[in-house]
Amino acid sequence: MDFSLDLVTESIWLVWLLYWWWSARDAKRPVRVEQPLARFFKYSLPLMVAVLLLVRPFPSWLDGMFDQRFIPFSPWVVRAGLALTCAGLLFACWARHVLGRNWSAVVQLKQDHELIEAGPYGYVRHPIYTGLLLAFLGTGMMIGEWRGLLALAIVAVSFWRKLRLEERWLGDQFGAAYVDYMQRVKALVPGVL
Repeated sequence: MDFSLDLVTESIWLVWLLYWWWSARDAKRPVRVEQPLARFFKYSLPLMVAVLLLVRPFPSWLDGMFDQRFIPFSPWVVRAGLALTCAGLLFACWARHVLGRNWSAVVQLKQDHELIEAGPYGYVRHPIYTGLLLAFLGTGMMIGEWRGLLALAIVAVSFWRKLRLEERWLGDQFGAAYVDYMQRVKALVPGVL
């Protein structure tokens, strides 16, 4: 990617991050929260590693392992990657907005937690993860190097572990209503997964 495209991509992710931070200010109080140490090793650390792979501040002796292209450079691939990144982040923002005060960055149940099935939650049970995975895929395509796909794989495994715990807790909280929701709506990819 060239400098101007790097700047555009970083700006898009920064705007998303600022929205994420701002919208978290009035979430409901938690009543059940996953342990911080487990959370760090299962989600935070893998996400940091994935972001570092995308930003690429790793030592030069690792370059040969990660800087090989998995997709030939092409302006249309870069534009498609940018479109996927934007679409994924917008989908995640829509889901975050619809979730409202029930949202949290960590696995937790809120006081007066509600089961949300509207908006993007009618397409997938975890649309924030779907959107972020799409954004990581798009950014990986823009980079075009294996490190982008490695970052996507790390995030996907981390999100899969996180959503399984969330689903267990939501099943405990909402019982048959959540089981019914799981039968009607796929976790991450509409009609597939």
